[in-house]
Amino acid sequence: MKKRNKATGGKLEAKVANRTAKIAFGQSSAAPANLSFPVIAMAASVGGLNALSVILSGLPAGFPAAIAIVMHLSPDHKSILAEILSGRTHLRVEQAHTGDVLCRSKVFVAPPNHHLIVANGGRLRLSSSDAEKVHFARPSAEPLFASVANVYKRDAIAVVLTGGDGDGSFGVRIIKDMGGKVIAQDRPTSQDFSMPETSIKTGDVDFVLPLDKIAGKLIELVDDRKASPPRRRSEIMPAAPELDT
Repeated sequence: MKKRNKATGGKLEAKVANRTAKIAFGQSSAAPANLSFPVIAMAASVGGLNALSVILSGLPAGFPAAIAIVMHLSPDHKSILAEILSGRTHLRVEQAHTGDVLCRSKVFVAPPNHHLIVANGGRLRLSSSDAEKVHFARPSAEPLFASVANVYKRDAIAVVLTGGDGDGSFGVRIIKDMGGKVIAQDRPTSQDFSMPETSIKTGDVDFVLPLDKIAGKLIELVDDRKASPPRRRSEIMPAAPELDT
């Protein structure tokens, strides 16, 4: 990751940076020789159900990208987020489990109380339920964004939606450093603008959009990548180490 001259923002920022870097920048290893495809990592908190519903409902069946979602949820109750979203989109939506593999036209949702990490080959890993929280959250956007950036490089797209506590603001820097794109929801359509605003202030957000324009931008970005010459995944995908548990 390239050096930046930005202030750390105190002990919390340094802690997030250290932990996120450890997840994203491990030792490289051989990767399977599969063609790459875009991967969209979304993060939301307060107001996130509506935001995610609007975006996913705007994506067509057969959308040629994989989607991974982190939403801050209560750890005390079973989540039905995947079931709700499944009824609002043409895409397949499932709650993520360790060992699942990212694929086109499918959405994986992090379960409550587990960080979601993308490892070599697009394989998903969940942290333990007592793994350290990041920005007071588990799952947090930071491990997801960092690991997607590390695995998919310029084929990574981050989307920061309505929510609090600034989650994702370090991960978007890694997405940009690796050549990916970043979208943030705008203030008027956010129920809580803290998450998008904190990411926007990094200077690494490419597009600040109203909620109803985000799906169209994702379609455009994915189409742009489809037009690029395909590369073998072995050229772009070092291994992502596991989150400490």
